[in-house]
Amino acid sequence: MARKIKIPNHLQKSLARGNNKRKIDIRTKRKYYLIVCEGEQTEPNYFEAIKERLPKGVLTSCHIEIEGTGKNTESLLDETIRLMGKWHEETGRQIDKVWIVFDRDSFDPQQFNNAINRCKQSKPEIGCAWSNEAFELWYLLHLIYFDNALRRTEYQRILEEQLSKKMEQPFKYAKNSKEMFSILAKYGDLDFAINNAFRLEKIWEGQTDYANHKPCTKVHHLIVELQLLVKSLYS
Repeated sequence: MARKIKIPNHLQKSLARGNNKRKIDIRTKRKYYLIVCEGEQTEPNYFEAIKERLPKGVLTSCHIEIEGTGKNTESLLDETIRLMGKWHEETGRQIDKVWIVFDRDSFDPQQFNNAINRCKQSKPEIGCAWSNEAFELWYLLHLIYFDNALRRTEYQRILEEQLSKKMEQPFKYAKNSKEMFSILAKYGDLDFAINNAFRLEKIWEGQTDYANHKPCTKVHHLIVELQLLVKSLYS
């Protein structure tokens, strides 16, 4: 029988201190992300699907919290600030990066613009992944590029038409579906969507009346940031 090696007490205590320090270091270095969405299901379902597909190493080094609130524009930002304060109170640390996701829809133009400007003026700045008019614009950009000022009700019709062609069978869009990320990953192209969003953004460059940037979306900036988390893991 192999003889057990007895470690002196003072070395055991030293090792324990070292282990505890490493645990604290890992926890301290872990980055915390908060994504707060206007919708209670549509946007959270999409971002949860992205989160599920991130490499394990990313989720070890980054805690990503996704909240669906049912609030909009400035009330969404107010709720986000409340959640940030609650997080700090409960954990004793700041959130490293905060994003809010909301649509123009038919909300008051001034409220929409105010929410965006308040995000820009926040210290640190809150990322603002807005869409004008609706989040479904981001879905459509996976399939086609267009820069026509359509009503949000038209997005669903075009989305159904495009996906029906791609799938070679009728497709009916369900707003709160948990499958949209998977469907777009199979029949659309994420890089194409990102490039299309940058093209739309370029049209409105230098103009700050965001409520009139139609169509436009900033969702791609959040997607690119999540992609960079993966790249940094292997760099």
